[in-house]
Amino acid sequence: MAGYELQNRLVVGIASSALFDLTEADAVFRDQGQQAYRSYQEQHVDDTLHKGVAFPFIRRLLSLNDLSPEDPLVEVIILSRNDPDTGLRVMRSIEAHELPISRAVFMQGRSPYRFMPALNMSLFLSAHEDDVREAVALGLPAGRVLGPAVPDEEDDQDLRIAFDFDGVLADDASEQLYQAQGIEDFRFHEAANAATPHDPGPLRDFLAGVNRLQRREQERRAEDADYKIRVHVSLVTARSAPTHERPVRSLKNWGVAVNDAFFLGGIDKSTIMEVLRPHIFFDDQVGHLNGTARSTPSVHIPFGKLNEPDRPGHGGQCSQSENSRS
Repeated sequence: MAGYELQNRLVVGIASSALFDLTEADAVFRDQGQQAYRSYQEQHVDDTLHKGVAFPFIRRLLSLNDLSPEDPLVEVIILSRNDPDTGLRVMRSIEAHELPISRAVFMQGRSPYRFMPALNMSLFLSAHEDDVREAVALGLPAGRVLGPAVPDEEDDQDLRIAFDFDGVLADDASEQLYQAQGIEDFRFHEAANAATPHDPGPLRDFLAGVNRLQRREQERRAEDADYKIRVHVSLVTARSAPTHERPVRSLKNWGVAVNDAFFLGGIDKSTIMEVLRPHIFFDDQVGHLNGTARSTPSVHIPFGKLNEPDRPGHGGQCSQSENSRS
């Protein structure tokens, strides 16, 4: 019997803390300890967990497997600090919400992110800050979900994904220059190097995987003129002219693409998010996410010099409870 291969699929790892709202269980763990937490989860094993920050994104991402029912394009795998016993509630909640997730790794209090390369993951989402930071420090593509869950509008079948550029799709070399030398030197440098592509950042490969899904949608549209395109990707950055050209050229050089681009030049990103309504937004700066997380499922990518632990404000205000049993 042939094994199930992951190489040609878009694989996302997700902690239960990102998929579900674990506020009550987390409070038990923090206030009463591990044994009380285990008892609580066992007593509530049949109580379906409420949807968490990343639930709308994950549900829509998995729905794209209808483009290839016999050979799924997307695989979502639970990576959890729960042990197998306490993980039962997570798996039963997945079944109750009718999510087609069947694979899971439960690590009994240990960090699960180190299995990402073995599972071909291009993204790992968690509410546990230490796991995410450790993963990113090892060059793995991970993000911490922020803020409260927003309603999952089930009649909206689109999947809207938004990315910041520097420190997310690209590395943070230009951001470092901006921080060290100021806006004018940054603008001069980026204009002078417009034809030189940036080095890729932590989520470039995830965008490439999303683009593969978009190409499959275009193929379906060519076969069926009534097919409605569902996946839309936006770039939302604080850059403005003349620093806009280098990101556009970099994306093309990397062989990836976005549908829309917003070069905001310092305009509050949350005002755009309220209109764009992405199901997930990735940014490397908590200062931006403090605003967006109030209405938009937001993910902090703690990549680059700005996110080093010894820098002021590297953590942020908008983290949800960080259950160590994620």
